[in-house]
Amino acid sequence: MAQIFAYIVHKNGVADDTALELLTAAKKIDPAASVTAIVTGEGSALDAVAGQVAKAYNEVWKFSAPVFAYPNAEAVRPLLVKVLPAGAILLVAHDTFGMDLAPGLSIKLNAALVTDVVGIEGLDGSTLKLVRQEFGGQVSTHVAADVSTGAVLTPRAGSFTAAEAAASGPVVDKSAEAGDLVVKRRFIEVVAAEVGDVDITKEDVLVSIGRGIEEQDNIEIAQDLAKAMGAVVSCSRPIVDAKWLEKSRQVGTSGQTVKPKVYLACGISGSFQHLGGLKGNPFIVAINKNAKAPIFQVADVGIVANILEFMPALTEAIEEGK
Repeated sequence: MAQIFAYIVHKNGVADDTALELLTAAKKIDPAASVTAIVTGEGSALDAVAGQVAKAYNEVWKFSAPVFAYPNAEAVRPLLVKVLPAGAILLVAHDTFGMDLAPGLSIKLNAALVTDVVGIEGLDGSTLKLVRQEFGGQVSTHVAADVSTGAVLTPRAGSFTAAEAAASGPVVDKSAEAGDLVVKRRFIEVVAAEVGDVDITKEDVLVSIGRGIEEQDNIEIAQDLAKAMGAVVSCSRPIVDAKWLEKSRQVGTSGQTVKPKVYLACGISGSFQHLGGLKGNPFIVAINKNAKAPIFQVADVGIVANILEFMPALTEAIEEGK
């Protein structure tokens, strides 16, 4: 039976949505495995997160220290090297923190590293078969990883359905095992993203546009559709880089984190940086003329079409339906 651990990211006393997705990924590796969650932090916020996670995981290891007050891979990496048993498989979400932590950790553990995992085909002896993406998500690669000495995996957010919180595991305080952790990088402050004329983080329905919109004048097409749907227009990073929309409308790891009920992705390829800004398991409708766009792997409904033709037709149909 595999020894599987999941490092849980949290904020303000609330576990990230990926916490339950990592559990699903762990069960795909070995359905019979007892999965242990690892949480680091300080004070009452850490206790709250540990209690939440314990409702789903078989066991929770809690590490409390001032150095963990803010997620810092430079502190978490040596901690995990100390406490993870030999041959363990560790899952951490594929976001900016996960990519900071995982490569160096895999070297320290002499373990396999597979990033941006979008599928898990199972464990066969010491060989773990996975699916990851390359070339900006244009190619899906089937990987056979030797995990005899352990592995560090970073599943992509949204690629695995959140597991049901059915377990009730104990919370074990292992803070004493952390020892003295000396870090050179320190947290200074959080700089909140500017909120423009519309706060997309509070919207239930978003019509989000990407490169497929082609030019600034075509944004009006998305605005017409959003108006018909009672939604708001958001976008991916290329639209902001082109200065066609303000940064407050950008969804992604370098933009806003949103939790809509419905997310209409129009002409968006679906990079992990963009999907990292989607939380709360929204209903995703993807429209893209590239049938191999990675957004289709996470979409609930996928439509292969040119958005400049499809969006006006959808707007007309909605207006007629009213």
